[in-house]
Amino acid sequence: MTEVPAQAWDELAAATPGSTMFQRHAYLLALQAQACAVAETGWQPLLLQLRDASGQLAAACMVYAKSHSMGEYVFDWAWADAHERHGLPYYPKLLAATPFTPVTGARLLGRDRAARQALLAALLGLAQRSGLSSLHLLFLTPEDRSLCEQAGLLLRQTVQFHWQQPAETPWADFDAFLGSMNHDKRKKVRQERRKVAEAGVRFRQISGAQASARDWAFFTRCYDQTYAEHGSSPYLNLGFFRALGQHLPEHVLLLMAEQDSQPIAASLILLDPVLGHAYGRYWGALRHVPHLHFEACYYQPLEYCIAHGYVRFEGGAQGVHKMARGLLPVACTSAHWLADARFNAAIENFLRRETLAMDGHMDELREHAPFRKPQTAAGPAPEAPGPDNIGEARD
Repeated sequence: MTEVPAQAWDELAAATPGSTMFQRHAYLLALQAQACAVAETGWQPLLLQLRDASGQLAAACMVYAKSHSMGEYVFDWAWADAHERHGLPYYPKLLAATPFTPVTGARLLGRDRAARQALLAALLGLAQRSGLSSLHLLFLTPEDRSLCEQAGLLLRQTVQFHWQQPAETPWADFDAFLGSMNHDKRKKVRQERRKVAEAGVRFRQISGAQASARDWAFFTRCYDQTYAEHGSSPYLNLGFFRALGQHLPEHVLLLMAEQDSQPIAASLILLDPVLGHAYGRYWGALRHVPHLHFEACYYQPLEYCIAHGYVRFEGGAQGVHKMARGLLPVACTSAHWLADARFNAAIENFLRRETLAMDGHMDELREHAPFRKPQTAAGPAPEAPGPDNIGEARD
């Protein structure tokens, strides 16, 4: 990312439909500069640029040569296993996605659709020449999906759970939101919140500009603790989180939980004020309090969204339990190309069956929406746009 001026990159992102804060130059640079997404961690960054006749940047894509499938949230372990069992290496593979970030957003940045189409052709050409097993583009916007389908890539559907303000009659406050839920779900949420409050837990909101070195150090302890409890190694580090606060302060909200005047837990919410979207990212607790996870990762963020005019909150990858907290199923799309024609055909057949099963699963989920009156799910991946906070640690 140091090879591309931040202004030129961000101008491309701004010109691309569906671009989010996670495509910002500062965000991607922090992942590299703080050694989170680098060759040593299995994420070899490769920057593909297209320039016009005058030498100006017309399109660009960050792609990674991956030596594993961790931190992606679109699972292809079975595909890797099948390759290995047939004597073909699956890793390294090529991946176009924001590392550790299951958020729908533009993967192909370009000044117009023609430039983005040319960029995808160049990316496929790179994959074909590389001798690597495959190319994967994850969490695609509708335009990226259209370009990938037109280019003949295989499409795969997964599901996430998002909260969204009703367009016609938005909720004025959290009580109004609760009032739209059926009795059992409303009662459950109130019980969970009451138990946290009765335990003496209070929350403090800290913006990126206000976050101190001490705040970030405490949050990182909480983040590391979540991974340790699940026997995993954390993807990110204190340097990365501090870089977010320094370079993208307007996108950062820290929720600090305190008990007996001492911090005991924290969650990180990332904000996209232009889109009006918020993203639940990471959390952790150093002291167990029943239901604190739900309060820190769902109820407090939803209160913030309603109070500050955010229309969408993305709770991250997986987690059917989120439906009981008012988040509804949303389809997400990825695109895949495999070098070996036999595997490409086999996976195409598999995806055809998987898509039918996923469609049925989505219909079943919508039947169990927690609201008193039928609500419209957030629908397919939004035109313009993060893990279950614990599920992320499992990955």
